[in-house]
Amino acid sequence: MSTPRILIADDNPQGVELLEAYLSGGDYEIQTAAEGEETLRKVREFKPDVILLDVMMPKISGFEVCKRLKANPETADIMVLMVTALDQPSDIDRAVDAKTDDFLTKPINKTELLIRVTAALKCRQYKNQLERALAYIDGVQGNIATGS
Repeated sequence: MSTPRILIADDNPQGVELLEAYLSGGDYEIQTAAEGEETLRKVREFKPDVILLDVMMPKISGFEVCKRLKANPETADIMVLMVTALDQPSDIDRAVDAKTDDFLTKPINKTELLIRVTAALKCRQYKNQLERALAYIDGVQGNIATGS
């Protein structure tokens, strides 16, 4: 498997710096974005495996960014972990409605972050393996049906 790619999307430079420091011990390729539109552009260019997405960002909120990513078949399988200071049940409901894969509340605990990023990467890897296996099975079944 290639080096996992993580996009940190947060308009707070100190928050970005902290997440980068927490992830620095791992073998990750990391890029950052400071607002919603930049996040969407970076997703197209960088093709991350996981996005650590702040909810309250300028121009386009993290909720809207997540909705757009999950609605697009080209980006729907990217694992999105919303990272926010919002902690009300209604905020979690909005994150779930946006189809986030996970939700982390600030202040971020390093161990919890690393566990969740690892789990998100494994989930994405297993999903890719499952899709390849299903494509193989479809191919075999097609060859059996046609007698090839």
